[in-house]
Amino acid sequence: MTKQAVTNTSNIYYSKDSESTRAIIVRDLHKHYGQLAAVRGIDFTVYKGEMFGLIGPDGAGKTTTFHILGGVMEATAGEVQIFGQPARDARLNIGYLTQQFSLYLDLSIDENLRYTAGLRQVPDDLLGERRQKYLQLMSLEKFGDRLVGQLSGGMKQKLALCCALVSQPKVLLLDEPTTGVDPVSRREFWDVLAELSAEGMTIIVATPYLDEAERCDRVALMYSGQIHEIGTPAQLRANLGLHRLEVRTSNLEIAEQVLSNNAPANIVDVQTFGDRLDVLVQDATVGETQVRELLQQQQLSSPEIEQNEPTLENVFVTRLRQQGSAPEFFAFPRSRKRGHGSNLSSFSPLSPPSLAISAHNLSRVFGKFQAVKNVNVEVRYGEIFGLLGANGAGKTTTIKMLCGLLEASGGEISLGGETGNLRSPQLRRRIGYMSQKFTLYDDLTILENLEFYSGVYGVPRKLRREKIDWVIATCGLKGQEKMLTGQLPGGWKQRVAFGASVMHEPDILFLDEPTSGVDPLARRQFWKLINDFARNGTAILVTTHYLEEAEQCNRMSFMVAGETVAEGSPSSIKDSQPGQLIEIVANNNQATSKLLKQHLDSWRVSIFANGLHIVLDHPDVELPEIRQLLHSANLSIESLRPIPFSLEDAFIGIVQRAQI
Repeated sequence: MTKQAVTNTSNIYYSKDSESTRAIIVRDLHKHYGQLAAVRGIDFTVYKGEMFGLIGPDGAGKTTTFHILGGVMEATAGEVQIFGQPARDARLNIGYLTQQFSLYLDLSIDENLRYTAGLRQVPDDLLGERRQKYLQLMSLEKFGDRLVGQLSGGMKQKLALCCALVSQPKVLLLDEPTTGVDPVSRREFWDVLAELSAEGMTIIVATPYLDEAERCDRVALMYSGQIHEIGTPAQLRANLGLHRLEVRTSNLEIAEQVLSNNAPANIVDVQTFGDRLDVLVQDATVGETQVRELLQQQQLSSPEIEQNEPTLENVFVTRLRQQGSAPEFFAFPRSRKRGHGSNLSSFSPLSPPSLAISAHNLSRVFGKFQAVKNVNVEVRYGEIFGLLGANGAGKTTTIKMLCGLLEASGGEISLGGETGNLRSPQLRRRIGYMSQKFTLYDDLTILENLEFYSGVYGVPRKLRREKIDWVIATCGLKGQEKMLTGQLPGGWKQRVAFGASVMHEPDILFLDEPTSGVDPLARRQFWKLINDFARNGTAILVTTHYLEEAEQCNRMSFMVAGETVAEGSPSSIKDSQPGQLIEIVANNNQATSKLLKQHLDSWRVSIFANGLHIVLDHPDVELPEIRQLLHSANLSIESLRPIPFSLEDAFIGIVQRAQI
């Protein structure tokens, strides 16, 4: 079926729309929790075999909508029909992957599958057949007897998807399925979803990662409990009516300040991305002239400017700002001056700031398993250092050793100049730590959590109220201080946890996946705060699975199987990649991807938005072979061009090559 959509805010009409093509119908759906209206009259239709994305900021009502669609919660008003049945009656035809793992950690992979199959009334003979199919699809077939508690986050998500698929549902609901999953597993996960969709399964997915949402057939933008716009990713970008300029210049920090503080009306938004600025403008030609003139006035070097269409993240952020939903930035109330060199511009080979964190030949052994092998780390005051790697690479173990929470098996550590007792009270008051798992107490209110942490970190009593007020204002929770923390959505918990970890103005800050599950607008605010602390002298070590934001690090290292396999600035790591990254847009991307993976290593081929990214070591030789291969399969190439490696492409290549 060819779908030709015409957007009209909350309605989509298809030229071949009929009762037989509709899988899910939602009409005037409402859900109230007491006085709180979480969902306020939403309407949408999802078609058979469609991958439909539901995106929006934290607290938009997405998870509530999923609960109603999954038949686990009753609506206050409105109608939901799934293949002609009410959602509660259609539950055996629905696979539902929630934000929280629905797995039993003390059972094996096979035991979890058997348990789920029993609940979903799957006969034993079909279970064996489906186990083989889905575990093989997820590359888990060799680990059937492994306890789930021993799996990495990515493997757990893949198993959770297998459990959701074991009944072969007609509809698959996925609520932020890749949160906390590393980039390699994330790409593999989405390749699986594309294959399931191509087989005819109807999929609704919520995701905070908008590069993932680009892979959906259509996307609904939801906030404040309402759906405000629906369309294909291309339609949403076109409806925005803006153009994106990629601006590359020698001093991005100053260029961003110049373009943000002196922007004429034509310039709508400015954002830093590693080695470039993204500048949204109403008129591309006028915008390019304005950017050059503004930078020239500040005697900055002439920029390289490339015109491109806006991204789905640009659409998301701009629409929320138009609704007045952009979080306000509140300057941190500092009570003391830094003493370690307070500006990134102070970095130079001649006089670098002193070391805040140093580790030499760091190792950690658990029984017979060596989790960390001879790792070296150096982080200076005022620097943001990224520690990146796939799930299970040893990042969190390394962080726990560096901040004194876990004893090292070998190697030397210096933390804030201390080489002996890393757990001394004096040193701990100089360190902030935000763990991968929430460090807050769910049964305490937001205010009680912040009062507790201000006491633990030794914030002087006369300053506590001001610091706590800053956290609450920054998180957008003014007036909700007495809400139990356990009632907050995951993204808001992350914001409060970050605030709790910095109230005492730490000299050294450890952030283990601080923006996991946080929407793009809040992520921008997070990184503005992180950069503010770094520019005021704090040494920051951060892990993240979202590599577009990792571009904001000054330096980084990649870990694989407990070892460091690459280190340097984001630009140097991208520039050092062997081979060439090729972008191909074909008439059938799914079929093209499947065919190419039969002839190339699977990691070299990935569906990315409306095209494919292909890594070729010898493009002069391999490209003619690829053209011939596709031609013989009646697949045509609509466009082909070499493109620079993104940090995510580089990461996946480095990790995969290291495992050969």
